Amino acid sequence: MENKTNPIYFVIAVAMGMLLVLLINKGEQKAKVLHVDGGSKFDEVMYYIQDNYVDSVDYNKIETDAIVAMIDELDPHSNYISVEEFNEVNDPLLGSFEGIGVQFRLEKDTIAIVQVIKDGPSEKVGLMAGDRIIYVDDTIVANQKLKNEDVIRKLKGPKGTKVKVKVKRRGVEGLTDYTIVRDVIPTYSVDVAYMLNDEIGYLKLSKFSATTYDEFKSSIKKLNRAGMKKLIFDLRGNGGGYLSAAVEIADEFLPKGSLIVYTEGRNRPAYYMNARRHGMLEDIPVAVLIDDESASASEIVAGALQDNDRGTIIGRRSFGKGLVQEQIMLSDNSALRLTVAKYHTPTGRCIQKPFNGDRESYLYESYDRWVSGEMYSADSIHFADSLKYTTPKGKTVYGGGGIMPDIYVPLVNDSTEYFFNRIVNLGILYEYAFNYSDTHRKELQQYKTVEQFKQSFRITDSMFNELIQLAEKKGIKGNDEEKQVARRESNILMKAYIGRDLFDDEGFYPIYQEMDEILQKALEVL
Repeated sequence: MENKTNPIYFVIAVAMGMLLVLLINKGEQKAKVLHVDGGSKFDEVMYYIQDNYVDSVDYNKIETDAIVAMIDELDPHSNYISVEEFNEVNDPLLGSFEGIGVQFRLEKDTIAIVQVIKDGPSEKVGLMAGDRIIYVDDTIVANQKLKNEDVIRKLKGPKGTKVKVKVKRRGVEGLTDYTIVRDVIPTYSVDVAYMLNDEIGYLKLSKFSATTYDEFKSSIKKLNRAGMKKLIFDLRGNGGGYLSAAVEIADEFLPKGSLIVYTEGRNRPAYYMNARRHGMLEDIPVAVLIDDESASASEIVAGALQDNDRGTIIGRRSFGKGLVQEQIMLSDNSALRLTVAKYHTPTGRCIQKPFNGDRESYLYESYDRWVSGEMYSADSIHFADSLKYTTPKGKTVYGGGGIMPDIYVPLVNDSTEYFFNRIVNLGILYEYAFNYSDTHRKELQQYKTVEQFKQSFRITDSMFNELIQLAEKKGIKGNDEEKQVARRESNILMKAYIGRDLFDDEGFYPIYQEMDEILQKALEVL
């Protein structure tokens, strides 16, 4: 007798952390989901979207969007790094990248070369400062509304690969073709190191990368050979980087055994980092300069010296980032930077500023310092008694929102400087200086050294008048008193910008130091 029971086939599969049992009965489908240990609602939702959603979807995109949204619920410093962004995010901390070796800026929607890196691939084929890149690999790039990151992606690439560019050079008819073989391009974290006078050295550090400590040691040895007896160590604008580089540098200032920093997290036991050797700088007076953009590793160094009663911290309150991230590589070569611990200065303070879940408010907290008046007076800064700590020599320091300097240098609140500040902050003065350098490059080449340029070059009245005309063309106007102030200040800053176009940072800082109030205060203290 024939069995009329419909055949039932069991199809068993493991998918997305779930055990799926599908019963097929004569074309009719019934599904039952059994959870497996380790499965989650996220896995379930992703599976059902992929398997059942009415339209086709980009599975990778919605997975990435979900991860980004999940990370956004954590602290502001945990973040997801896509495959496309990975090199862009990590290269600055590696001490090198692979590319063609130029510094550029987008001038009137065209790639203008500001500096050609010495002995780099572009210099070897003959590219020069002032050249405009019009084509990259037969694709026009001028007047295409590109962003900086678009240009970087076009010019960077693996060592040994070639890129073809067509360049417009002032005074040369038509376009010139160059084929550039990409190579490893070093990046430096020491912006500049030179002697301010016969005994005080100055060193400015822009980040803490894989090569920072070696660069730092080399620069200190150079300053020592020049007769340095005191040091101004500038960490303003330094957003941080590798914890290990900060510890190595702090070690050079502190006696062996001194606590530099310790870290601790929910799943990370306390880990203490102490000075391990006799440092090169233990016996010289030092001033450390900080501001509201000094963060993370910069705050570790400043906090270690302050808590060990070593040197003088000068400037304005630092950013307030006391969190430690680990970078975890994911299977598709994207990465997760996850906050795993907090760091504490030697007295035990955590200088992480408060975070209430609003990322935008957190990241723009520096703006609130302007509104509250903090940038113009330290009197508007108030710390709770619970955040008070004491150094071995009895100095009071505070946690809970950045490193408060020993000597606070407020901004000057002078209404007559309003016009000058606007033409600086809107980039008008920089634009004029760049255009001047570009159009007068041949005559500027008479200056062979920074010192020669500093002593001989002058900002003329006609140059200043051209600057005013450019500002007025952009709708920025000042009265006679404001213009007098702008004339005085522009005499220094415009010259410094032109000096940078000629000699990079070595041509900027020795001139700009004359109007740098925090640096001048450090000179006074030392």
